[in-house]
Amino acid sequence: MNDVMITANGLARSYGRGNRKVEAVQELNLQVPRGEIFGLVGPDGAGKTTTIQMLCGILTPSAGTATVAGVNVVSSSAQLGGKIGYMSEGFTLYGNLSVEENLDFFADLYKVPADVAAKRKQRLLHFARLEPARHRRAEHLSGGMKKKLALACTLIYQPQVLFLDEPTTGVDPVSRQEFWKILYEFLAEGITIFVTTPYMDEAERCHQVALMRQGRLIACDTPAVLKQQLQGTAVDLIAHPQTLAMTTLRKAAAVSQVQAFGERLHLLLGDGRNPEETFLPELANAGIQVTEWQTAVPTLEDVFIAAIEAQRADNDAPKRPLTQLSENDQKPHIQSDGEVAVYAENLTKRFGEFTAVDQLSFQVRRGEIFGFLGPNGSGKTTTIRMLCGLVPPTSGNGRVAGFDVERQRVKIRPHIGYMSQKFSLYNDLTVRENIQFFGSIYDIPPARLAQRRQWVLNMAGLTGKEHLLARDLSGGWKQRLALGCAILHEPDIIFLDEPTSGVDPVSRREFWDLIFALSVQGVTVFVTTHYMDEAEHCHNLGLLYGGRLIACGSPEQLRANVKQGAIVEVPVRDSLAALKHLDGQPEILQTGIFGNQLHVLVQEPDSGKEAIKQALAPPDLMTGPAQVIPITLEDLFMLLIEEEEQRRARR
Repeated sequence: MNDVMITANGLARSYGRGNRKVEAVQELNLQVPRGEIFGLVGPDGAGKTTTIQMLCGILTPSAGTATVAGVNVVSSSAQLGGKIGYMSEGFTLYGNLSVEENLDFFADLYKVPADVAAKRKQRLLHFARLEPARHRRAEHLSGGMKKKLALACTLIYQPQVLFLDEPTTGVDPVSRQEFWKILYEFLAEGITIFVTTPYMDEAERCHQVALMRQGRLIACDTPAVLKQQLQGTAVDLIAHPQTLAMTTLRKAAAVSQVQAFGERLHLLLGDGRNPEETFLPELANAGIQVTEWQTAVPTLEDVFIAAIEAQRADNDAPKRPLTQLSENDQKPHIQSDGEVAVYAENLTKRFGEFTAVDQLSFQVRRGEIFGFLGPNGSGKTTTIRMLCGLVPPTSGNGRVAGFDVERQRVKIRPHIGYMSQKFSLYNDLTVRENIQFFGSIYDIPPARLAQRRQWVLNMAGLTGKEHLLARDLSGGWKQRLALGCAILHEPDIIFLDEPTSGVDPVSRREFWDLIFALSVQGVTVFVTTHYMDEAEHCHNLGLLYGGRLIACGSPEQLRANVKQGAIVEVPVRDSLAALKHLDGQPEILQTGIFGNQLHVLVQEPDSGKEAIKQALAPPDLMTGPAQVIPITLEDLFMLLIEEEEQRRARR
């Protein structure tokens, strides 16, 4: 089982010549054993897709060698045949064919015998939970269902090696967990998986993780080892006033990273530094009250941000911190205690007999970051469109910036900014032309527009790149430009619909710095996201499921409201074997694989740990003690949905 399925030695790929030559991948060396999941993570333009396409034999390397499943991909790529499967970022389905017809097509394409194809198809439909939709056209599936179908079409001919390029981007946590369960089922049969992902929690599930930057691997090991190698100590604290605390910490020599997660600040302290001798006295001297602090377990995002920042060229980042840009250049908003910016009471939207949004009631205060979570198709985008005055509600009441969402829609629009999932940019226009276009839509006077244009360019790190077409920008730059265009007219409220989908971790962190700074200035931020780590940034969260709001509160409140259940982390030597031994245990509610560890949701911590120990003891699968860890928002998300499904089943 330890034979190597993927090797790369000095692999490189360049484009262009002379001054226009671009080194997309440089001197890549890696090995992936059979039956492992290898994760490749990196910023936009790092070379991840180019790497996958070279290993699949789609692109010819400029230098170096590589073998996949024993085949030399440089000299004999045609022999890869049915040995590999490749699911591109865009993936290929035939929209006018049904789920079953798509599976039949790919089975026939790869000459899978009819009797074998029939058995595999039934198994894949079951694993992917697509059986009820087998006759539905692919074009009518949700985003998560499309991704699972695309994976099933790739697995129908059972390749030895599976290449997945950001396979779950834009997919909700429920569908992502189901997607990964399918992967692990086939991993048990010896398939080797090579995956690129922007999700740090998905990288945690891989046996090995590599960080790529500017075409080079700058770190590669197991998630546990990468965290151990991090230079520094992670610290979580709550301090008031938070804005002043962030500014002070970012100036502190001992602190290398600071990030706001709702009321909590997360920072990385220099190696060997003691909080009580470094930043805590500095905060006290600045008149800042620290009500709580503790050392924290570093995340993979901490590791990758630290590695990238260590190698980052000065011109890669905006000239000033995004928070500083907002404080100095954004017009000041007058804070008002408890003023409601967004209000909904029994808000409902029906399309024919289908109820997309069902009696939503909530309120969002001015200056608050409100996160709206839920699976694909749960009604998040429909809710935003009603609140923006784009779609009238069927019933119920809503007010935005003091105006009725049904009767005063025109009055709402000058007070709001809206950034859709696709960034709302015109790809055939330059950066400057996009800004000018949105400025004309909002009737911004020429002198003020010139000031705002410069602000957007500074904020997006695009000064000097005004002539570039929007389509030629990386995901991170597009994202910040789109946000700049959405707030060009200085709205009081901004609606962001999955604004960071598919954007790399560095760009996401910079983006959230800006969102936090806008919130500090009194701008209300209403955001939908599939990234559970991003949900931690929000002051309050609303969880939507089946069109209904099933939970609402701060991340801390939602965790505190969990009436039963705890997460137990279990280190194991065979994840899949351990998973099967735990299946059906009465104390265990859910189990997830994270590389060489299991995250087990149990009803009660002590009895749960004992049940795990007894189930795994005979085959000696545990490699260390089981320990209770804080419940993550993704675990909480899944638990709340399971409870809601049980309630609905009892009706």
